[in-house]
Amino acid sequence: MELSLAHPAIKAFMCGSVSGTCSTLLFQPLDLVKTRLQTLQSSRQPGSGRVGMMTVLLSVVRTERLLGLWKGVSPSFARAIPGVGIYFSTYYSLKQHFFQDGRPGALDAVLLGGGARSVAGVFMLPVTVIKTRFECGRYSYGSVTGALRSVCRTEGPAALFSGLMATLLRDVPFSGIYVMFYSQSKALLPQEIRTSPSAPLANFGCGILAGVFASLVTQPADVVKTHVQVNPQLRTAEAIRYIYTEHRLQGFFRGAVPRALRRTMMAAMAWTVYEQMMARFGLKS
Repeated sequence: MELSLAHPAIKAFMCGSVSGTCSTLLFQPLDLVKTRLQTLQSSRQPGSGRVGMMTVLLSVVRTERLLGLWKGVSPSFARAIPGVGIYFSTYYSLKQHFFQDGRPGALDAVLLGGGARSVAGVFMLPVTVIKTRFECGRYSYGSVTGALRSVCRTEGPAALFSGLMATLLRDVPFSGIYVMFYSQSKALLPQEIRTSPSAPLANFGCGILAGVFASLVTQPADVVKTHVQVNPQLRTAEAIRYIYTEHRLQGFFRGAVPRALRRTMMAAMAWTVYEQMMARFGLKS
């Protein structure tokens, strides 16, 4: 079947997959640094000082070489390529079904983004668990499929869905807030900018603003999700108590800077690429 004859939802899936591939490859180091920051042991010697993003980054490069910053890129690809595709195809299908005759409002945008992320998040959670374990440096899996088999054999299939609640509490609000701010800020752009050659750059700027706000709001849930997936014996409530006991409130914002940079840039790039590709297919994104 020729691509031009494919169903619009399939085209949206392909556009999302391409955008997810590009953004994942570029920003994987930030995700790895974020995960390492969040899973640092609390038993450091008193007075050793606060470990920051650059300290972790330089430590990874020193001990694991430059390519060590891309550790976990295989599960990241395994998650992003179908995951972002599922997200955008679900988003497109929901939007076409419910809002074909008009522009979604602010609340509508929240529901669209949150609904699409719920579907993609649940579907791709097993790969997300493996990705987190790859990045934290505590597990020595050889491949994504090998890791999936190992977890099923030693911990049971349920371990592949550890952190489901924390993941949804992170991803659904992030996507809902992001889509709302992104769509509303784009709507405020002057018509001459929206139709000019610089429109992709303007859209990218709207995406950055939306991503910063959404990342900060959902950061605590991301820290909890990481702890539950790295330590599957922890329940969500137990992870919250552990983080607060060991690190107090600031513990829930560990890794906020690299995560905000990565999520903001990834989302802005993914939406910009997605919308440009959909426009080339003659579809309204």
